[in-house]
Amino acid sequence: MNHTSRPGRRWITILGVLAAVVLIVAGIMGYTGSFDRTDPGAATDMNGRPVHLDTGATPDPQASATPDGTGRFQVPAVGLNVPLGSLNAVGGTITPPGFTSAYLVRNRGVTPARASRGTVFVVTHSIHGGGTAPGNYLVDVTHQRSRLAPGVRILVDNVAYTVTGSRQITKTRLGSDPAIWTNTPGRLVIITCMLGQHGQLSPNNLIIQATQATT
Repeated sequence: MNHTSRPGRRWITILGVLAAVVLIVAGIMGYTGSFDRTDPGAATDMNGRPVHLDTGATPDPQASATPDGTGRFQVPAVGLNVPLGSLNAVGGTITPPGFTSAYLVRNRGVTPARASRGTVFVVTHSIHGGGTAPGNYLVDVTHQRSRLAPGVRILVDNVAYTVTGSRQITKTRLGSDPAIWTNTPGRLVIITCMLGQHGQLSPNNLIIQATQATT
C-alpha cells in the first residue's frame, strides 16, 4: 500500500491485527496514519503520539472492546507491561481499537481464569515508521522473527506461560489454519503483525505460542 506524504507531516504505517474464525479468510489490514499533536481526540501510541487512522479503519463497535479491565499483559524479558483489554470477534474479524493495550478475545478460546481448560487468545497492534505499540516489543525486525525465544515467561492477568515457539503465516491463511484456532487446554496464542525491514507492508502475521507454566 503506497501513500504520498503531505507537506509538513510525517506519515507512518500502522499494521493492525485482523484475525478470523476457522474457515473465514482474513489477515492483516494496513492502516496509514500521521502523528498530529493538534488533535487531542486522536488515538495515541505508547509514547503518547497521536495516530490518525484512514477513513474506514475504525473498529466495529459491536466488538464491545475495552482497553483495560482484565489485568496486565507482561513480558518481562522485553520490558513489556501493558493493560490487558478485551474484545469480541465480529463477522470473522478481530480489530484492536487502540495502540497501548493487548486484547483478550472474549468469544474465542477461554479467559485466563479458565486457562487450564482451553486456549487464551491475545491480539495487539504493531506500528512501523516511528510509532510504538505492544506488538513492536515482540517483533525482531532485523532478523524477521519473534523476539521471544522458547522459555521466555509471559504473564496474562497473572497467569504464567512459557513460550514454546513462534511462526509466521500469511494473512490469507490465518483464518483457516486449525493449528492456530484449536482450543487446547493450557495454551496461549498471541497474534500481531510482522514489520517489514524497509517500510513495506508485511504479508504475514506473527504467531507466538506458549504453554501454561506448572510452577
